[in-house]
Amino acid sequence: MYRVLLVDDEILVRTAMRENIEWEKLGFELAGDCANGKEAIAFVQEQPVDVVLTDICMPYVDGMELSRFLYENYPETAIVIFSGFGEFEYAQKAIQYRVREYLLKPVTATELSELLMRIRRKLEQEQRQEKKLRRMEQATEEYHKNIDMIRSQAISDLVTGTSDPKQCLERLQRLDIVFHSEYYRVAAVGIDTYSEFCSPDNKERQESSLMAFVVGNIAGEILKGWQAGIAYQESSNCIYIIFETNRRREFMEKCGRICREIQDKVQEVMKLQISIGVGVYVKSPKELHLSYASAKAALEYRYLLGSGMLLDMETEHGEEISIYEDLREIAESAKAGKSRDLTASMERVRLRIRSALVGKSRACMYLQQIVRTLGEVQESMLPDDGKERDKREDILNRLIAERTFDSAFDIVKEYTVGVAARLGEQNATSGSRQARMALDYIGRNYSDPDLSLNSVCSYIGISTSHFSTIFKEETGSTFMEVLTRMRMEKAKELLENTMLKNYEIAERVGFSDPHYFGIAFKKMTGRTPTEYAKARR
Repeated sequence: MYRVLLVDDEILVRTAMRENIEWEKLGFELAGDCANGKEAIAFVQEQPVDVVLTDICMPYVDGMELSRFLYENYPETAIVIFSGFGEFEYAQKAIQYRVREYLLKPVTATELSELLMRIRRKLEQEQRQEKKLRRMEQATEEYHKNIDMIRSQAISDLVTGTSDPKQCLERLQRLDIVFHSEYYRVAAVGIDTYSEFCSPDNKERQESSLMAFVVGNIAGEILKGWQAGIAYQESSNCIYIIFETNRRREFMEKCGRICREIQDKVQEVMKLQISIGVGVYVKSPKELHLSYASAKAALEYRYLLGSGMLLDMETEHGEEISIYEDLREIAESAKAGKSRDLTASMERVRLRIRSALVGKSRACMYLQQIVRTLGEVQESMLPDDGKERDKREDILNRLIAERTFDSAFDIVKEYTVGVAARLGEQNATSGSRQARMALDYIGRNYSDPDLSLNSVCSYIGISTSHFSTIFKEETGSTFMEVLTRMRMEKAKELLENTMLKNYEIAERVGFSDPHYFGIAFKKMTGRTPTEYAKARR
Protein backbone atom coordinates (compact mmCIF):
# COMPACT_ATOMS: atom_id res chain seq x y z
CA MET A 1 0.00 0.00 0.00
CA TYR A 2 1.21 3.46 -0.93
CA ARG A 3 0.38 6.28 1.49
CA VAL A 4 -1.40 9.38 0.15
CA LEU A 5 -1.83 12.84 1.67
CA LEU A 6 -4.66 15.07 0.37
CA VAL A 7 -4.13 18.86 0.62
CA ASP A 8 -6.90 21.37 -0.26
CA ASP A 9 -8.38 24.36 1.55
CA GLU A 10 -11.94 23.39 0.51
CA ILE A 11 -13.31 20.87 2.98
CA LEU A 12 -16.02 19.73 0.54
CA VAL A 13 -13.39 18.82 -2.03
CA ARG A 14 -11.40 16.85 0.54
CA THR A 15 -14.53 15.07 1.77
CA ALA A 16 -15.64 14.16 -1.74
CA MET A 17 -12.22 12.74 -2.64
CA ARG A 18 -11.94 10.85 0.64
CA GLU A 19 -15.37 9.21 0.26
CA ASN A 20 -15.64 8.66 -3.52
CA ILE A 21 -12.27 7.02 -4.21
CA GLU A 22 -11.76 3.30 -3.53
CA TRP A 23 -8.30 3.88 -2.11
CA GLU A 24 -7.47 0.35 -0.95
CA LYS A 25 -8.73 -1.23 -4.15
CA LEU A 26 -6.36 1.00 -6.08
CA GLY A 27 -3.46 -0.01 -3.84
CA PHE A 28 -3.38 3.16 -1.70
CA GLU A 29 -3.98 4.20 1.88
CA LEU A 30 -5.31 7.69 2.57
CA ALA A 31 -2.93 8.70 5.34
CA GLY A 32 -4.64 12.03 6.01
CA ASP A 33 -5.90 15.35 4.62
CA CYS A 34 -4.79 18.93 5.33
CA ALA A 35 -6.32 22.37 4.72
CA ASN A 36 -3.09 24.07 3.53
CA GLY A 37 0.58 23.57 2.80
CA LYS A 38 1.66 24.54 6.31
CA GLU A 39 -0.35 21.69 7.83
CA ALA A 40 0.89 19.34 5.11
CA ILE A 41 4.54 20.11 5.85
CA ALA A 42 4.03 19.36 9.55
CA PHE A 43 2.20 16.14 8.68
CA VAL A 44 4.88 14.86 6.31
CA GLN A 45 7.63 15.60 8.82
CA GLU A 46 5.86 13.38 11.34
CA GLN A 47 4.47 10.74 8.94
CA PRO A 48 6.22 10.55 5.55
CA VAL A 49 3.98 9.60 2.60
CA ASP A 50 4.48 8.29 -0.93
CA VAL A 51 2.07 10.62 -2.79
CA VAL A 52 0.85 14.18 -2.14
CA LEU A 53 -2.28 15.46 -3.97
CA THR A 54 -2.34 19.24 -3.57
CA ASP A 55 -4.23 22.29 -4.72
CA ILE A 56 -2.27 25.42 -5.67
CA CYS A 57 -4.10 28.36 -4.11
CA MET A 58 -4.21 27.89 -0.33
CA PRO A 59 -3.62 30.17 2.67
CA TYR A 60 -0.32 30.30 4.64
CA VAL A 61 1.64 27.97 2.36
CA ASP A 62 0.37 27.36 -1.17
CA GLY A 63 0.83 24.31 -3.39
CA MET A 64 3.95 25.67 -5.11
CA GLU A 65 5.75 26.28 -1.85
CA LEU A 66 4.69 22.85 -0.61
CA SER A 67 6.01 21.28 -3.83
CA ARG A 68 9.34 23.03 -3.39
CA PHE A 69 9.60 21.81 0.23
CA LEU A 70 8.89 18.22 -0.82
CA TYR A 71 11.35 18.41 -3.70
CA GLU A 72 14.13 19.65 -1.43
CA ASN A 73 13.44 17.42 1.59
CA TYR A 74 11.50 14.37 0.37
CA PRO A 75 12.50 13.97 -3.30
CA GLU A 76 11.14 10.41 -3.44
CA THR A 77 7.58 11.68 -2.75
CA ALA A 78 5.35 11.84 -5.85
CA ILE A 79 3.58 15.23 -6.23
CA VAL A 80 0.25 15.67 -8.05
CA ILE A 81 -1.18 19.16 -8.54
CA PHE A 82 -4.83 19.91 -9.33
CA SER A 83 -5.93 23.48 -10.00
CA GLY A 84 -8.50 25.72 -11.61
CA PHE A 85 -8.37 26.63 -15.32
CA GLY A 86 -6.74 30.01 -14.68
CA GLU A 87 -4.03 28.48 -12.55
CA PHE A 88 -3.02 25.68 -14.89
CA GLU A 89 -0.33 27.62 -16.75
CA TYR A 90 1.05 28.69 -13.40
CA ALA A 91 1.01 25.09 -12.19
CA GLN A 92 3.11 23.96 -15.14
CA LYS A 93 5.99 25.97 -13.73
CA ALA A 94 6.16 23.37 -10.97
CA ILE A 95 8.02 21.10 -13.41
CA GLN A 96 11.20 22.29 -11.75
CA TYR A 97 9.94 20.53 -8.62
CA ARG A 98 9.47 17.22 -10.49
CA VAL A 99 5.68 17.27 -10.24
CA ARG A 100 4.40 13.93 -11.59
CA GLU A 101 0.87 14.84 -12.79
CA TYR A 102 -1.48 17.83 -13.29
CA LEU A 103 -5.26 17.74 -13.07
CA LEU A 104 -7.69 20.49 -13.99
CA LYS A 105 -10.54 21.12 -11.58
CA PRO A 106 -13.18 19.97 -11.20
CA VAL A 107 -11.78 16.43 -10.86
CA THR A 108 -14.05 13.44 -11.20
CA ALA A 109 -13.61 10.22 -9.25
CA THR A 110 -12.88 8.38 -12.49
CA GLU A 111 -10.14 10.83 -13.50
CA LEU A 112 -8.54 10.70 -10.08
CA SER A 113 -8.72 6.90 -9.99
CA GLU A 114 -7.05 6.65 -13.41
CA LEU A 115 -4.36 9.08 -12.27
CA LEU A 116 -3.72 7.05 -9.12
CA MET A 117 -3.36 3.90 -11.21
CA ARG A 118 -0.74 5.64 -13.37
CA ILE A 119 1.08 6.87 -10.27
CA ARG A 120 1.07 3.38 -8.76
CA ARG A 121 2.54 1.84 -11.92
CA LYS A 122 5.29 4.47 -11.97
CA LEU A 123 6.07 3.93 -8.30
CA GLU A 124 6.22 0.17 -8.79
CA GLN A 125 8.49 0.59 -11.81
CA GLU A 126 10.78 2.89 -9.83
CA GLN A 127 10.90 0.39 -6.98
CA ARG A 128 11.87 -2.39 -9.38
CA GLN A 129 14.59 -0.21 -10.89
CA GLU A 130 15.81 0.77 -7.44
CA LYS A 131 15.98 -2.90 -6.36
CA LYS A 132 17.81 -3.77 -9.57
CA LEU A 133 20.26 -0.91 -9.01
CA ARG A 134 20.76 -1.98 -5.41
CA ARG A 135 21.46 -5.55 -6.50
CA MET A 136 23.96 -4.29 -9.06
CA GLU A 137 25.67 -2.16 -6.43
CA GLN A 138 25.80 -5.12 -4.05
CA ALA A 139 27.18 -7.34 -6.80
CA THR A 140 29.81 -4.74 -7.66
CA GLU A 141 30.71 -4.36 -4.00
CA GLU A 142 30.97 -8.13 -3.57
CA TYR A 143 33.09 -8.35 -6.72
CA HIS A 144 35.54 -5.74 -5.46
CA LYS A 145 35.51 -7.35 -2.03
CA ASN A 146 36.30 -10.74 -3.53
CA ILE A 147 39.01 -9.28 -5.73
CA ASP A 148 40.59 -7.64 -2.67
CA MET A 149 40.45 -10.95 -0.82
CA ILE A 150 41.98 -12.80 -3.78
CA ARG A 151 44.75 -10.22 -4.08
CA SER A 152 45.42 -10.28 -0.32
CA GLN A 153 45.60 -14.08 -0.33
CA ALA A 154 47.91 -14.12 -3.35
CA ILE A 155 50.23 -11.57 -1.74
CA SER A 156 50.11 -13.45 1.57
CA ASP A 157 51.07 -16.73 -0.16
CA LEU A 158 54.12 -15.01 -1.62
CA VAL A 159 55.15 -13.10 1.50
CA THR A 160 54.74 -15.98 3.95
CA GLY A 161 56.56 -18.39 1.66
CA THR A 162 53.76 -20.97 1.83
CA SER A 163 53.54 -21.35 -1.96
CA ASP A 164 55.94 -21.52 -4.87
CA PRO A 165 57.25 -17.93 -5.39
CA LYS A 166 57.28 -18.19 -9.18
CA GLN A 167 53.65 -19.28 -9.32
CA CYS A 168 52.69 -16.56 -6.81
CA LEU A 169 54.35 -13.86 -8.92
CA GLU A 170 52.60 -15.10 -12.07
CA ARG A 171 49.28 -15.12 -10.25
CA LEU A 172 49.87 -11.59 -8.95
CA GLN A 173 50.78 -10.39 -12.42
CA ARG A 174 47.37 -11.59 -13.66
CA LEU A 175 45.89 -9.49 -10.86
CA ASP A 176 47.82 -6.40 -12.06
CA ILE A 177 50.34 -6.52 -9.20
CA VAL A 178 53.91 -6.40 -10.45
CA PHE A 179 57.09 -5.99 -8.40
CA HIS A 180 59.90 -4.29 -10.28
CA SER A 181 62.12 -2.59 -7.68
CA GLU A 182 65.60 -3.42 -6.41
CA TYR A 183 64.82 -3.59 -2.68
CA TYR A 184 61.83 -4.76 -0.63
CA ARG A 185 60.83 -4.98 2.99
CA VAL A 186 57.71 -6.02 4.88
CA ALA A 187 56.12 -4.12 7.76
CA ALA A 188 53.64 -5.70 10.20
CA VAL A 189 50.92 -3.36 11.51
CA GLY A 190 49.05 -4.47 14.64
CA ILE A 191 46.14 -2.76 16.40
CA ASP A 192 47.31 -2.70 20.00
CA THR A 193 43.83 -2.99 21.52
CA TYR A 194 43.34 -6.36 19.83
CA SER A 195 46.84 -7.79 20.35
CA GLU A 196 47.42 -11.06 22.17
CA PHE A 197 49.19 -9.09 24.91
CA CYS A 198 45.96 -7.18 25.66
CA SER A 199 43.77 -10.31 25.99
CA PRO A 200 40.85 -9.01 23.87
CA ASP A 201 37.38 -10.31 24.74
CA ASN A 202 34.99 -11.92 22.24
CA LYS A 203 33.35 -8.62 21.29
CA GLU A 204 36.73 -7.00 20.63
CA ARG A 205 37.85 -9.95 18.53
CA GLN A 206 34.70 -9.59 16.42
CA GLU A 207 35.42 -5.89 15.98
CA SER A 208 39.04 -6.49 15.05
CA SER A 209 38.30 -7.61 11.48
CA LEU A 210 36.39 -4.42 10.67
CA MET A 211 38.96 -2.22 12.41
CA ALA A 212 41.78 -3.97 10.54
CA PHE A 213 39.94 -3.34 7.26
CA VAL A 214 39.76 0.40 8.02
CA VAL A 215 43.42 0.54 9.11
CA GLY A 216 44.37 -1.26 5.89
CA ASN A 217 42.49 1.33 3.82
CA ILE A 218 44.21 4.19 5.65
CA ALA A 219 47.62 2.57 5.16
CA GLY A 220 46.82 1.90 1.49
CA GLU A 221 45.86 5.53 0.81
CA ILE A 222 49.02 6.85 2.48
CA LEU A 223 51.23 4.38 0.60
CA LYS A 224 49.54 5.40 -2.64
CA GLY A 225 50.34 9.02 -1.91
CA TRP A 226 53.99 8.21 -1.29
CA GLN A 227 54.10 5.68 -4.17
CA ALA A 228 56.01 3.44 -1.80
CA GLY A 229 54.25 0.06 -1.83
CA ILE A 230 51.01 -1.76 -1.07
CA ALA A 231 49.07 -2.86 2.02
CA TYR A 232 47.08 -6.05 2.48
CA GLN A 233 45.18 -7.79 5.28
CA GLU A 234 45.85 -11.31 6.49
CA SER A 235 43.20 -13.59 7.96
CA SER A 236 44.72 -12.91 11.38
CA ASN A 237 43.38 -9.34 11.08
CA CYS A 238 46.92 -8.07 11.00
CA ILE A 239 47.83 -5.57 8.28
CA TYR A 240 51.04 -5.99 6.31
CA ILE A 241 52.84 -3.53 4.07
CA ILE A 242 55.24 -4.32 1.27
CA PHE A 243 57.64 -1.43 0.77
CA GLU A 244 59.67 -1.26 -2.42
CA THR A 245 62.39 1.14 -3.52
CA ASN A 246 65.39 1.49 -5.77
CA ARG A 247 67.29 3.67 -3.27
CA ARG A 248 67.77 1.74 -0.09
CA ARG A 249 69.82 4.29 1.86
CA GLU A 250 67.49 7.21 1.13
CA PHE A 251 64.39 5.13 1.76
CA MET A 252 65.36 4.20 5.35
CA GLU A 253 64.26 7.57 6.77
CA LYS A 254 61.33 7.81 4.34
CA CYS A 255 60.03 4.46 5.52
CA GLY A 256 59.98 5.70 9.11
CA ARG A 257 58.09 8.86 8.12
CA ILE A 258 55.46 6.82 6.25
CA CYS A 259 54.94 4.52 9.24
CA ARG A 260 54.58 7.45 11.64
CA GLU A 261 52.09 9.10 9.27
CA ILE A 262 50.01 5.91 9.26
CA GLN A 263 50.12 5.78 13.07
CA ASP A 264 49.08 9.44 13.37
CA LYS A 265 46.24 9.10 10.85
CA VAL A 266 44.81 5.99 12.54
CA GLN A 267 44.96 7.78 15.90
CA GLU A 268 43.22 10.83 14.43
CA VAL A 269 40.49 8.98 12.54
CA MET A 270 39.89 5.91 14.71
CA LYS A 271 41.29 6.93 18.10
CA LEU A 272 43.34 3.70 18.10
CA GLN A 273 47.01 3.05 18.72
CA ILE A 274 48.85 0.80 16.31
CA SER A 275 52.33 -0.68 16.50
CA ILE A 276 54.50 -1.27 13.44
CA GLY A 277 57.42 -3.64 13.10
CA VAL A 278 59.50 -3.14 9.94
CA GLY A 279 61.44 -6.13 8.64
CA VAL A 280 64.87 -6.29 7.05
CA TYR A 281 65.60 -5.45 3.40
CA VAL A 282 65.62 -8.17 0.74
CA LYS A 283 66.59 -7.92 -2.91
CA SER A 284 63.90 -10.07 -4.50
CA PRO A 285 60.15 -10.67 -4.08
CA LYS A 286 61.07 -14.34 -3.67
CA GLU A 287 62.87 -13.43 -0.42
CA LEU A 288 60.00 -11.45 1.08
CA HIS A 289 59.34 -14.26 3.57
CA LEU A 290 62.61 -13.35 5.32
CA SER A 291 61.53 -9.74 5.80
CA TYR A 292 58.06 -10.93 6.81
CA ALA A 293 59.49 -13.14 9.56
CA SER A 294 61.57 -10.32 11.01
CA ALA A 295 58.62 -7.90 10.84
CA LYS A 296 56.43 -10.33 12.81
CA ALA A 297 59.23 -10.79 15.33
CA ALA A 298 59.51 -7.02 15.72
CA LEU A 299 55.79 -6.72 16.45
CA GLU A 300 56.19 -9.13 19.36
CA TYR A 301 58.33 -6.52 21.13
CA ARG A 302 55.09 -4.73 22.01
CA TYR A 303 55.25 -6.69 25.26
CA LEU A 304 58.57 -5.04 26.08
CA LEU A 305 58.16 -1.57 24.53
CA GLY A 306 54.42 -0.94 24.97
CA SER A 307 51.69 0.34 22.65
CA GLY A 308 52.30 2.68 19.71
CA MET A 309 55.68 1.07 19.02
CA LEU A 310 57.65 1.59 15.79
CA LEU A 311 60.63 -0.76 15.50
CA ASP A 312 62.94 -1.06 12.50
CA MET A 313 64.78 -4.39 12.45
CA GLU A 314 67.50 -2.92 10.23
CA THR A 315 68.67 -0.74 13.12
CA GLU A 316 67.58 -2.72 16.20
CA HIS A 317 68.83 -6.14 17.25
CA GLY A 318 68.13 -8.19 20.37
CA GLU A 319 70.97 -9.50 22.53
CA GLU A 320 71.47 -11.82 25.46
CA ILE A 321 72.38 -10.19 28.79
CA SER A 322 73.46 -11.41 32.21
CA ILE A 323 71.95 -9.82 35.30
CA TYR A 324 74.14 -11.71 37.78
CA GLU A 325 75.76 -8.53 39.11
CA ASP A 326 72.39 -6.79 39.24
CA LEU A 327 70.98 -9.67 41.30
CA ARG A 328 73.91 -9.42 43.70
CA GLU A 329 73.31 -5.68 44.18
CA ILE A 330 69.58 -6.26 44.66
CA ALA A 331 70.27 -8.94 47.27
CA GLU A 332 72.73 -6.74 49.19
CA SER A 333 70.36 -3.76 49.18
CA ALA A 334 67.49 -5.96 50.35
CA LYS A 335 69.57 -7.49 53.19
CA ALA A 336 70.45 -4.02 54.39
CA GLY A 337 66.82 -2.88 54.07
CA LYS A 338 67.89 -0.04 51.74
CA SER A 339 64.73 0.58 49.72
CA ARG A 340 66.20 3.52 47.78
CA ASP A 341 69.25 1.56 46.61
CA LEU A 342 67.02 -1.39 45.79
CA THR A 343 64.72 0.77 43.66
CA ALA A 344 67.72 2.23 41.80
CA SER A 345 69.06 -1.27 41.08
CA MET A 346 65.66 -2.38 39.85
CA GLU A 347 65.39 0.57 37.45
CA ARG A 348 68.81 -0.26 36.02
CA VAL A 349 67.62 -3.80 35.37
CA ARG A 350 64.46 -2.49 33.68
CA LEU A 351 66.51 -0.33 31.29
CA ARG A 352 68.96 -3.14 30.55
CA ILE A 353 66.19 -5.59 29.66
CA ARG A 354 64.42 -2.99 27.50
CA SER A 355 67.57 -2.03 25.61
CA ALA A 356 68.43 -5.69 25.00
CA LEU A 357 65.15 -6.22 23.08
CA VAL A 358 64.58 -9.70 24.43
CA GLY A 359 61.40 -11.70 23.89
CA LYS A 360 58.61 -12.09 26.43
CA SER A 361 59.75 -15.46 27.77
CA ARG A 362 63.28 -14.25 28.47
CA ALA A 363 62.07 -10.95 29.97
CA CYS A 364 59.83 -12.93 32.32
CA MET A 365 62.74 -15.21 33.20
CA TYR A 366 64.82 -12.22 34.31
CA LEU A 367 61.96 -10.96 36.47
CA GLN A 368 61.50 -14.42 37.97
CA GLN A 369 65.20 -14.50 38.87
CA ILE A 370 64.75 -11.26 40.81
CA VAL A 371 61.78 -12.68 42.72
CA ARG A 372 63.64 -15.89 43.56
CA THR A 373 66.74 -13.99 44.68
CA LEU A 374 64.71 -11.81 47.02
CA GLY A 375 62.86 -14.88 48.28
CA GLU A 376 66.16 -16.50 49.22
CA VAL A 377 67.31 -13.33 50.96
CA GLN A 378 64.07 -13.10 52.90
CA GLU A 379 64.12 -16.78 53.89
CA SER A 380 67.70 -16.46 55.09
CA MET A 381 66.85 -13.58 57.41
CA LEU A 382 63.21 -13.91 58.44
CA PRO A 383 61.01 -16.72 59.82
CA ASP A 384 58.76 -18.20 57.13
CA ASP A 385 55.50 -20.00 57.88
CA GLY A 386 54.96 -20.84 54.21
CA LYS A 387 52.82 -17.81 53.37
CA GLU A 388 55.73 -15.93 51.80
CA ARG A 389 56.58 -18.92 49.62
CA ASP A 390 52.97 -19.11 48.46
CA LYS A 391 53.04 -15.39 47.74
CA ARG A 392 56.17 -15.78 45.62
CA GLU A 393 54.64 -18.64 43.64
CA ASP A 394 51.59 -16.50 42.96
CA ILE A 395 53.79 -13.64 41.73
CA LEU A 396 55.79 -15.97 39.47
CA ASN A 397 52.56 -17.15 37.84
CA ARG A 398 51.16 -13.63 37.50
CA LEU A 399 54.24 -12.43 35.63
CA ILE A 400 53.52 -14.71 32.67
CA ALA A 401 49.88 -13.57 32.49
CA GLU A 402 50.62 -9.84 32.44
CA ARG A 403 49.98 -8.04 29.15
CA THR A 404 53.08 -5.85 29.14
CA PHE A 405 56.61 -5.90 30.52
CA ASP A 406 55.98 -2.70 32.46
CA SER A 407 52.97 -4.13 34.30
CA ALA A 408 54.92 -7.32 35.12
CA PHE A 409 57.91 -5.28 36.26
CA ASP A 410 55.73 -3.15 38.54
CA ILE A 411 54.53 -6.33 40.30
CA VAL A 412 58.13 -7.37 40.94
CA LYS A 413 59.11 -3.87 42.03
CA GLU A 414 56.26 -3.75 44.53
CA TYR A 415 57.36 -7.11 45.89
CA THR A 416 61.01 -6.02 46.24
CA VAL A 417 60.08 -2.83 48.07
CA GLY A 418 57.94 -4.86 50.48
CA VAL A 419 60.81 -7.29 51.17
CA ALA A 420 63.23 -4.42 51.77
CA ALA A 421 60.79 -2.79 54.18
CA ARG A 422 60.35 -6.00 56.18
CA LEU A 423 64.08 -6.63 56.33
CA GLY A 424 64.66 -3.02 57.35
CA GLU A 425 62.29 -3.46 60.28
CA GLN A 426 64.01 -6.72 61.21
CA ASN A 427 67.43 -5.08 61.14
CA ALA A 428 66.25 -2.55 63.69
CA THR A 429 65.91 -5.22 66.44
CA SER A 430 69.21 -6.16 68.12
CA GLY A 431 67.98 -9.54 69.32
CA SER A 432 67.87 -10.87 65.79
CA ARG A 433 71.39 -9.88 64.76
CA GLN A 434 72.99 -13.24 65.53
CA ALA A 435 70.17 -15.15 63.82
CA ARG A 436 70.55 -12.94 60.72
CA MET A 437 74.29 -13.58 60.71
CA ALA A 438 73.59 -17.30 60.84
CA LEU A 439 71.03 -17.13 58.02
CA ASP A 440 73.43 -15.13 55.89
CA TYR A 441 76.21 -17.64 56.59
CA ILE A 442 73.95 -20.55 55.69
CA GLY A 443 72.88 -18.77 52.49
CA ARG A 444 76.51 -18.44 51.42
CA ASN A 445 77.62 -21.93 52.41
CA TYR A 446 74.59 -24.20 51.90
CA SER A 447 76.42 -26.01 49.07
CA ASP A 448 79.12 -27.21 51.49
CA PRO A 449 78.21 -30.81 52.47
CA ASP A 450 80.19 -30.31 55.74
CA LEU A 451 78.14 -27.28 56.85
CA SER A 452 76.93 -28.00 60.38
CA LEU A 453 75.51 -26.38 63.48
CA ASN A 454 79.01 -26.30 65.00
CA SER A 455 80.52 -24.47 62.04
CA VAL A 456 77.78 -21.84 62.19
CA CYS A 457 78.20 -21.36 65.93
CA SER A 458 81.96 -21.11 65.48
CA TYR A 459 81.43 -18.37 62.87
CA ILE A 460 79.07 -16.41 65.14
CA GLY A 461 81.02 -17.10 68.33
CA ILE A 462 78.33 -18.54 70.60
CA SER A 463 77.54 -21.94 72.08
CA THR A 464 75.37 -24.40 70.20
CA SER A 465 72.73 -24.54 72.93
CA HIS A 466 72.38 -20.76 73.12
CA PHE A 467 72.38 -20.49 69.33
CA SER A 468 69.64 -23.13 68.97
CA THR A 469 67.41 -21.19 71.38
CA ILE A 470 67.95 -17.83 69.66
CA PHE A 471 67.65 -19.26 66.16
CA LYS A 472 64.40 -21.09 66.92
CA GLU A 473 62.88 -17.96 68.51
CA GLU A 474 63.85 -15.72 65.60
CA THR A 475 63.15 -18.00 62.62
CA GLY A 476 60.55 -20.41 63.96
CA SER A 477 62.63 -23.29 62.62
CA THR A 478 65.65 -25.32 63.61
CA PHE A 479 69.03 -24.96 61.96
CA MET A 480 68.58 -28.22 60.03
CA GLU A 481 65.06 -27.26 58.84
CA VAL A 482 66.31 -23.96 57.47
CA LEU A 483 69.35 -25.55 55.83
CA THR A 484 67.28 -28.31 54.22
CA ARG A 485 64.64 -25.86 53.00
CA MET A 486 67.28 -23.55 51.50
CA ARG A 487 68.96 -26.49 49.75
CA MET A 488 65.63 -27.72 48.40
CA GLU A 489 64.69 -24.27 47.04
CA LYS A 490 68.04 -24.07 45.25
CA ALA A 491 67.53 -27.58 43.92
CA LYS A 492 64.07 -26.64 42.59
CA GLU A 493 65.56 -23.65 40.78
CA LEU A 494 68.25 -25.79 39.17
CA LEU A 495 65.73 -28.45 38.19
CA GLU A 496 63.52 -25.83 36.54
CA ASN A 497 66.18 -23.85 34.68
CA THR A 498 69.04 -26.23 33.86
CA MET A 499 69.57 -29.63 32.28
CA LEU A 500 71.90 -30.84 35.06
CA LYS A 501 71.68 -34.45 36.19
CA ASN A 502 70.15 -35.17 39.58
CA TYR A 503 73.50 -36.17 41.07
CA GLU A 504 75.06 -32.91 39.80
CA ILE A 505 72.29 -30.88 41.42
CA ALA A 506 72.71 -32.87 44.66
CA GLU A 507 76.39 -31.91 44.76
CA ARG A 508 75.64 -28.25 44.06
CA VAL A 509 73.17 -27.97 46.93
CA GLY A 510 75.35 -29.73 49.54
CA PHE A 511 74.33 -33.42 49.36
CA SER A 512 77.21 -35.86 49.04
CA ASP A 513 74.75 -38.74 48.66
CA PRO A 514 72.40 -38.37 45.61
CA HIS A 515 70.13 -41.09 46.97
CA TYR A 516 69.62 -39.23 50.24
CA PHE A 517 69.05 -36.03 48.23
CA GLY A 518 66.23 -37.74 46.32
CA ILE A 519 64.60 -38.93 49.56
CA ALA A 520 64.84 -35.48 51.17
CA PHE A 521 63.51 -33.75 48.04
CA LYS A 522 60.46 -36.02 47.78
CA LYS A 523 59.77 -35.63 51.50
CA MET A 524 59.61 -31.84 51.11
CA THR A 525 57.89 -31.53 47.71
CA GLY A 526 55.94 -34.76 47.38
CA ARG A 527 57.70 -35.53 44.08
CA THR A 528 61.03 -37.00 43.03
CA PRO A 529 63.54 -34.60 41.42
CA THR A 530 62.85 -36.19 38.01
CA GLU A 531 59.08 -35.79 38.38
CA TYR A 532 59.48 -32.18 39.48
CA ALA A 533 61.76 -31.36 36.55
CA LYS A 534 59.33 -32.85 34.00
CA ALA A 535 56.46 -30.80 35.45
CA ARG A 536 58.26 -27.47 35.76
CA ARG A 537 61.13 -27.40 33.28
